[in-house]
Amino acid sequence: MTTPIKSLIQSGTKLWLDSVDPQLVKENRQLGATGATSNPIIISSLIKTGAFDEQLGKLLADADADDEVAAWRLTDQIVRDAQAEFLPVWQQTRGNDGWVSFELDPLLEATDCPLSTEERTARYIKLGKQWSAGCQNRMIKIPATPAGLAAIEELAAAGVTLNVTLIFSERQYEEARDAAWRGAQRLGSLDAFKSVYSIFVSRIDVYTEQHAAGLSPAAQGEVGIVNAKRLWQKNQEFWADKPTKLDQEIIFASTGTKKPEDPPWKYVDALAGSDIQTNPPATNEAVQNSDQTFTRKVDQLPPDEVLAEIDREVDFEHLERTLMEEGLKKFADPQKALLELVESRRAAIVAG
Repeated sequence: MTTPIKSLIQSGTKLWLDSVDPQLVKENRQLGATGATSNPIIISSLIKTGAFDEQLGKLLADADADDEVAAWRLTDQIVRDAQAEFLPVWQQTRGNDGWVSFELDPLLEATDCPLSTEERTARYIKLGKQWSAGCQNRMIKIPATPAGLAAIEELAAAGVTLNVTLIFSERQYEEARDAAWRGAQRLGSLDAFKSVYSIFVSRIDVYTEQHAAGLSPAAQGEVGIVNAKRLWQKNQEFWADKPTKLDQEIIFASTGTKKPEDPPWKYVDALAGSDIQTNPPATNEAVQNSDQTFTRKVDQLPPDEVLAEIDREVDFEHLERTLMEEGLKKFADPQKALLELVESRRAAIVAG
């Protein structure tokens, strides 16, 4: 029997989970998910359950483990456990799928970070090499910020598999892709080179409701999808003549709907048919419990008049600037909250 998620996968989409919760990883792996991604919010939610108190307590007991060190070591353990679940996929596809993303230190993008752009870049390179070492199916997640973009070439040249995140615009995507390709050409072999580019979707539609309220009903709520599809097409065209064995793919991220009146599979349906969707657990659950059958739509754009209206009415430079400001706050603040949570758990564990 073909389930909704099976039809999505059969359409050509690789389904990843936007979580490394051990139980959700197992459940979604059974549904057909072949990869996952992590971030500080996900790790915090797991710590809050108390299920990791024993592991955290052992880490905090180490003489050299302050709250930050313990938080990163626990994150590393949780991500490694998820990697083990998806390793058979990675082995079967010879590195084309089965990855789990590990996010580098978001505090490098905090507004109060004292480091210069060059110093942040050097830190990204160091951390990327550190956290990827010895991990067969771990992707290093790095943001499409000035410091993050400047680190991509060196990391790719060092053989680090990258997931470039927080991409909203064509400019960011092209800078990230070109840097990755420059790094790849410095490798001795392209056989194991893999890169992905996380295009955020639903946040763009939140932006247009606030900053492009005059869009027609046919265009409002479609800008995120159109932007993602256009970048997907650019990515297809760029890599078509490159001699890489593995797919260099777009990740369609931020696929959970923000408006209650939208069906939870709005973006899943619109972007079905190619590359990767990294969906929140609730989105995958809603998709699986629906009566939908998904078919390839990733290469289907709205009518020309709708595209012309979007290009005329949406200031994409302002969009990128605004969403990056919001995105970086959402990027750094959860890491600060994670460290505060570890500190509070330390107190509770010691008291207990």
